[in-house]
Amino acid sequence: MVAQSTTAAHSFSVTLPRVIQSEMVTVSAKKGDRLDIVADAWHMEHDCHYEWQIRFALGDVDMSTVRVRFSPDGKLTIDVQRRIPGQACTPSRLGMGLRYRY
Repeated sequence: MVAQSTTAAHSFSVTLPRVIQSEMVTVSAKKGDRLDIVADAWHMEHDCHYEWQIRFALGDVDMSTVRVRFSPDGKLTIDVQRRIPGQACTPSRLGMGLRYRY
């Protein structure tokens, strides 16, 4: 997987074997500003399982902006927007979503 970062966003991309279809890819946002990515061709026995864990520095990214694209040629791309420096995020008192402070 190739990672590229700018002051505005992080981007990750990898070209998977053609045998891996979009429904065989799972991207999960986890606690602690982490992404878990699994690509698995469950009908095969060899060269069929790929897994990555991406951990961001605490508060570096806005996890609500994670965008995943899977192109017909097998390229998986994941984009995540970075937070504005000084921007803080706290859990909402309602227990849902996030509240941003500037």
